[in-house]
This record gives sequence, C-alpha cells and structure tokens, in this order.
Amino acid sequence: MLLSIRHETVYRYSHRVEHSVQVVRLTPRPEVLQRTLRWKLSSPGRQVEQVDAFGNVTHLVTIDEPVEEIHLVAEGVVDTSEAEGTVPTEASGLSPLAFLAETRLTRPDAAIAALASRHGRATLGTTDGLLDLAEAIRGAVVWEHGVTTVEHDAAEALALGRGVCQDHAHLFVAACRSSGVPARYVSGYFHTGDSTVASHAWADAWLGPERGWYSVDITHGTVAGPHHCRLAVGRDYLDAGPVRGVRRGGGEEAMHVAVNVSGEQAPRRRRVREWQQ
Repeated sequence: MLLSIRHETVYRYSHRVEHSVQVVRLTPRPEVLQRTLRWKLSSPGRQVEQVDAFGNVTHLVTIDEPVEEIHLVAEGVVDTSEAEGTVPTEASGLSPLAFLAETRLTRPDAAIAALASRHGRATLGTTDGLLDLAEAIRGAVVWEHGVTTVEHDAAEALALGRGVCQDHAHLFVAACRSSGVPARYVSGYFHTGDSTVASHAWADAWLGPERGWYSVDITHGTVAGPHHCRLAVGRDYLDAGPVRGVRRGGGEEAMHVAVNVSGEQAPRRRRVREWQQ
C-alpha cells in the first residue's frame, strides 16, 4: 500500500525561546517490509541526522536564535508490504534481550503481573496468545482521549481503566516482559480510511530467532500490516516518541499537532517471501 503522510507539529511560546534542542523521530524506519519513496523533514535551525541504538532514523534539531514558535513538518510517501504481523529481524545487532528490561513507564505492578500470569509465557510465545492479551488489555483499558498523558505509566493506565494507544502499548509491553517475553514499543502511523488521524502506537513481541518479531496493534485488536507505517521502536515512549527536547526560556508552551494519512493500493504487491529470500 502507498501511504501519503504529512505530520505537522507547532510549538508556540508565551515568551521567546533563546535556545532549543529537539530529538526528532519523524522519518520512517528503514525496514524490509516498508520502503520510503519520498520523505522530507522541514524545521528551523540546524539538522543532524543519525541512526540510534534501536535502528531509528533521528534528527537532532538545534535552534540557536530566539524564536516564539517552532514549526516541524515531516511528509512523504511510504510503500508498505502486504505482510501482516511478522517483522523480519533487522541487522542492527541489538539483542532482543534488551527489550526484557523494565522501564519507568512499563514497570509491572501486582495488577499487571496478575494480567500476565493469566496468559503465561507459553501462551505469549504464540500469535494467538499475543492477540488474546491484546483483547484483554482492550477490555481492561477503554480507549478515551484526554484521560492520560505521556507521563502516565502502564500501571496507572490499568488502574484508571481508560487511556489511549500509548497506554495500551505500554501495558502490552509490561505484561510480555513480566512473563519473560521480550517486547518493544512502536510509534508510527495507521491509515484508518479517514485521512485525518493522530500518530499511533503499538508493540512488537519476540517469538524467537526463527519467527522474529510479531507486531500487534492493541488498540484496534489486530496485527499490524500494510496500513501501518513504522517510525521508531524502543523500550517505551521515551525511546520512540516523535519529538523530545529541551529549551531555555519560552515561558508557557502550547502544542498543535496535525497528521494526515491517505492510502492507495500499490501497483505491485510485495509478497512476504521477498524478505525471506
């Protein structure tokens, strides 16, 4: 599928920002099952591109002159494979065991441990088990915008019983790790058929060296596939979030985000076996 994406982020400040440094992860990951045909990141200041330890394309954006607004625009076209669920192991050299370590946002409490134990490591080592876990999380944390923020962790979202895709992904990751299954947070885009959407989050779980990663969209209760574009992966949101930064000055901050994703069938579908050859 050909996904045309435009992601605009505007930060406005009550006072001038004297200096700002932003880490921007708004470029699709170079993966076998998605191919970036065209992409451009526009920003003020200086950009330095690099690939981080997780294999994400990142840009360090440094603004040295005083500004009252920071405007970031990422846009382009990505060709996604028709494959669903399975994500080939990338050649980054990072062991899947790195995604067993808990983080502040994915630390399991007693309730998460109980949720994980109802499935168990043997079950979570299967595709059906992972989808069952996703369905349990959807039932335990009803989607509702505005209840949680990026500061809420998985345990807090479960206790609230409400949250968004980020909370679903954190809870899925926490439950998998609690059962000894490596799992990682994924940020990106999902084409729903409606061109105006928000950026999205889901998760990958490790099924072993022969099967690789299995990608589950917890919020929609399905596997990730051609309607998903992957931007970044990490241990949690802090590793894979679209924009993080620091600034000097600025006073109060207001952020506006607009994401548009449209899709059309690619002229030639790529088969799953292409990446296995």
